[in-house]
Amino acid sequence: LTWVMKDLQDEVLDVLDEPVEFLVGGDDLLASIDAALLQHKVGDTVRLHLEPEQAFGDYDEQKVFLEPRSLFPAELEAGMAFDGHALPAGCSSAIPPDALYIATDIYPEHVVLDGNHPLAGIGLNLHITIHTVRAATVDEVGRGSVGAGFFRIDLPDTDSANTSELPGNETLH
Repeated sequence: LTWVMKDLQDEVLDVLDEPVEFLVGGDDLLASIDAALLQHKVGDTVRLHLEPEQAFGDYDEQKVFLEPRSLFPAELEAGMAFDGHALPAGCSSAIPPDALYIATDIYPEHVVLDGNHPLAGIGLNLHITIHTVRAATVDEVGRGSVGAGFFRIDLPDTDSANTSELPGNETLH
């Protein structure tokens, strides 16, 4: 499939020009997109409107935390991502570990960590074209993915406290 993803103000968030594969019923797509595509065939173009709760959920202020700046590396920059399991020692134990946190703002005394998906709270309009259909391999079915993982944000290795850059809008797919 290929697509153009826009927010409700018609701003382009992502363009997927080269066709990619996904596993129907797997973990590659949001369930709402997966369900909509099941009703279509090769060559069809699907226009889909998703409210936040059908996509990445509403923005949850309970997933935003202020942590002391002194706990983070000197080279910390806005946009850096931290696995919840590998936050610096001394961070609040109230922060759920099973999420990816983005340093959204950095102040002299504290850092704002946001555990929301970057598209949380945003309604989406998608224009999707189906290019091919094929049977999934046994391995793909077992993994629940062909490896595309359009909407997953993979967490860094939990054995490492290293930070990583979160992809920008141009690489959400």
